[in-house]
Amino acid sequence: MKRHLRAILAADIVGYSRLMEAGEARTIARQKVQMDDTIKPAIEHQDGRIIKLMGDGILIEFPSVVGAVACAVAVQQNMAINEADVPEDQRITYRIGINLGDVFYEGGDVFGDGVNIAARLEAMADPGGICISGTAYDHLKTNIPVTYQSLGDVTVKNISHPVRVYRVLLPGQAVVAPARPKGRLIAALIVILLLIAGGGVWWARQPAPDTSVAQNTAPANPTLPDARTTDRPAIAVLPFDNLSNDPEQEYFSDGMTEDLITDLSQVSGLFVLARNTVFTYKNKAVNVQQVGRELGVSYVLEGSVRRVGDRVRINAQLIDTKTGGHLWAERYDRDMTDVFALQDDVVQRIVSALEITLDTDEKTRLAHSDKIDPAAYDALLRGLEKLRRFSSETNLEARAFFESAIAIEPDFARAIADLALTYTLEAEQHWTDTPKAAAKRGLELGLQAIALEPNMAQIHFVLTVAHRNAGQFEESIAAARRSIELDPNYADGYASMAISLNYGGHPQEALESIQRATRLNPLKPFFYVWTEGQSHYLLGNYETAANLFLQVTESNPHFSGGHKMLAITYAELGQLDDARWSADELLTVSPDFSVETEEKMTPYSDPAVKSRYIDALRKLGIE
Repeated sequence: MKRHLRAILAADIVGYSRLMEAGEARTIARQKVQMDDTIKPAIEHQDGRIIKLMGDGILIEFPSVVGAVACAVAVQQNMAINEADVPEDQRITYRIGINLGDVFYEGGDVFGDGVNIAARLEAMADPGGICISGTAYDHLKTNIPVTYQSLGDVTVKNISHPVRVYRVLLPGQAVVAPARPKGRLIAALIVILLLIAGGGVWWARQPAPDTSVAQNTAPANPTLPDARTTDRPAIAVLPFDNLSNDPEQEYFSDGMTEDLITDLSQVSGLFVLARNTVFTYKNKAVNVQQVGRELGVSYVLEGSVRRVGDRVRINAQLIDTKTGGHLWAERYDRDMTDVFALQDDVVQRIVSALEITLDTDEKTRLAHSDKIDPAAYDALLRGLEKLRRFSSETNLEARAFFESAIAIEPDFARAIADLALTYTLEAEQHWTDTPKAAAKRGLELGLQAIALEPNMAQIHFVLTVAHRNAGQFEESIAAARRSIELDPNYADGYASMAISLNYGGHPQEALESIQRATRLNPLKPFFYVWTEGQSHYLLGNYETAANLFLQVTESNPHFSGGHKMLAITYAELGQLDDARWSADELLTVSPDFSVETEEKMTPYSDPAVKSRYIDALRKLGIE
């Protein structure tokens, strides 16, 4: 049977039989409300998939451990809030266990140690709590800003080897001493008594159980941004809270946060962390001083957004992470047509508070106070929320929103550029039967957007991808360079340039570029790791490349590019069994993959590199 590496979440309701006996109809009705309003949205937000529902439980798979734990934390926190006013003996409370391991599928169900261990961990969890395996924990230490308590190695039912277990500490949960198995304690006492009776005294130095809390602090790594190692003030813009009565307005508060990150990133005198890193703090109660230590930043911008109709209210505050003191705070109450002017004002206040000197070009770029139709801006943000989900279906949904924005504001350059991106992604990810036509359309729209707004970094980013799809590597690299000139903190700009440099035959420069991207975005997305692995592969550093591609397949098992490059790299290392295994994983994830299509679409500019790449796929028996 083909096995797959998956993050598995197992959950069940505490005291389900008692709840059903006390009120069957009430329990089922409230269980359905919690499932529809809390659990399923959390699963969908992390790209999870429900494997099966049981009367008192649920089994879910995720493409990454980070997604599984983020989902579990959101569920437990929201359930605690939702059930707070319910009498204690009627509350619906879940236990959750998470494991990363091998699974296999049969008859619509899933089996294997990946599932079995998750189920055992769920039984170990406290009511309202989460337990994770050591293999899951190893993939989390630099990804989710929560704390963990080691419970040591635990023997669990029907698993032949001890399982390393960690308890996820949610806000308000204290460290507890791990329970010691009674049987082992009695056996130990018998041994001690026998030794004393025999007149012998033995001192056995056994390692004490690790009851410490593992903090998710940034590791000592020179590539991480740190206020102590950069001459620029380092700042993190935390996700603004959505205070609107409608929880579906979350896309709007997220969009406002991202716009502020984008605007601040254009200030060359600041070091601004990327969206991917700061959004790991979303929906979490945070201590700004702890954030400063974890991310190595001197300042944090936090706030809230409330939108009612065409009015928006923003509360924002800039905080010094060393002292916890406020450097600046303001409340804005504006019409939605002035949303860009509002963002400009926030940025200008921060620049002033930090005593940053702007050059002439920066002053010009940061002074765009154009008015915007609220409906067009709303459609843009809705489209961006869909685009980030990165699938062929959500890509089309995003396209429809961008087209709506352009119908309202025909010269809306940002919306035109994002519409172009949907076509370039469609071509690059093979989400269409006509990739050349999609690539051509993406380039046309990108050039249209740049003619309207030549000084927007995100539009040059789109052109980086569009030119690359067209095989125009020098133009692609030039567009990438321009994007980071306009936005010196543009992590994805550096990452996209690295991809173009790799395909264009400059892997050493690409490696430097992706490392710069990682410095700006330390909790890097999987494609950063993939790009770094590609650079090492092209430089002939096959062992390093293999380790990086292995990380990619573990963090995102559904990404075919990770399995593809891992198979090729293993082949270069002469590890043919591992190479064939990875090739099988590739065809499982992407059953329509063919060498013929890959040969047409792979954009390596050096014919020798492309030939070696295609030959390696054929040697692995892929048709």
